[in-house]
Amino acid sequence: MSKTLTRDIRVLLRQFEIAGELTAKAEISQSKETELRQGVLLITFVFEKTRYYMLIDGNADDDKHYILEQIQSQNSEVIGHVVKNPLDNTQTTYGMPFKGKDAYLFKVTTPKRRLDLELATRYPKITRSTLQKYIKAGHVKVDGIVVTRPKQDVLETDDIAMVPPEYTDFSAQELPIIYIDDNVIVINKPTGVLTHSKGVLNDEFTVADFFRRYTTFGLETSRPGIVHRLDRDTSGVILGARHDEAADMLKKQFADRKAKKEYMAVTDGIPKVTSAVIDLPIGRNPSAPSTFRVDPSGKMAMTTYEVVDTNETQALVKLWPTTGRTHQLRVHMEYINAPISGDRIYGKKKADRLFLHAHSLEITIPASKRETFIAPVPKEFTDKFPGYKHA
Repeated sequence: MSKTLTRDIRVLLRQFEIAGELTAKAEISQSKETELRQGVLLITFVFEKTRYYMLIDGNADDDKHYILEQIQSQNSEVIGHVVKNPLDNTQTTYGMPFKGKDAYLFKVTTPKRRLDLELATRYPKITRSTLQKYIKAGHVKVDGIVVTRPKQDVLETDDIAMVPPEYTDFSAQELPIIYIDDNVIVINKPTGVLTHSKGVLNDEFTVADFFRRYTTFGLETSRPGIVHRLDRDTSGVILGARHDEAADMLKKQFADRKAKKEYMAVTDGIPKVTSAVIDLPIGRNPSAPSTFRVDPSGKMAMTTYEVVDTNETQALVKLWPTTGRTHQLRVHMEYINAPISGDRIYGKKKADRLFLHAHSLEITIPASKRETFIAPVPKEFTDKFPGYKHA
């Protein structure tokens, strides 16, 4: 902000009796001067939380419509009124003599709006849900005071500062890469690792944190590179996209059920039928909303399974989900009285881990190559079945 511009604004504010003699430079902010054409200047600034426009024009002749047109040439949605000249006893003129021309002052009427909506305007690359979480976590200040309510009313002219939290550096953390090229990355996710953060403030290493090093897709979110997911306790193949075009292609295949997945699982109890198709709808359990159950009014869900080996109390099974409902394999196997071993929600026995592994994924990757990616069956699975010979 130049000293000359600030001085001119102060002089005119005093002449319009908006500011007093003691008005300081610091009380005027966000000033900007634009030359609309030769000899015509438009100045915008904020004073006492109100935005003003100052038009310096020798040809306006107190024409309010003309004055508004000049201002709207820079801001078509501006709302407000032209301030009358307080030195005119008739209160019918608007122009104030200034440096051989007339100066006109326009006071903007700024409606209040929710804090999260105002931040969404100021930070368009950050999702509104993320901004709401920043607010609730105390990372946003309005006029120097921490505000934790996304619904709080603010003005466009308020001093709003947002300082997102610093995240843990996960650059030293690694995950086993099965395949990588210019379009995709495939890893073997260990059990216990989240696919992506449950929230922007979650401070835990995830697959998405690892993919962030290799992708340009979704970098402004907590899910960079992610096109599908596995539950925390499930291990195995996860495919990531390295750019937007690859993401679109891959996500469409998952949505259209053209990606073929094979899982391996150890069940507590042995299915009565060696192989079958479980075609039972799944819905959210109203008594425990974070869990699911077989529900006639739920969404269609289909799983094919085959028992490949057994011991006295357990079975090693292959599972092919046709649909991709949340907890689908776990719910379906529990329904036929063969819950997946180590399932803390749907199972009955404790184990060192959830014995569910995404063994293979067949999918078309750019450029139109059909590939099958395999994550070897974990040793803790096969150790339970000494006679099992993996093909």
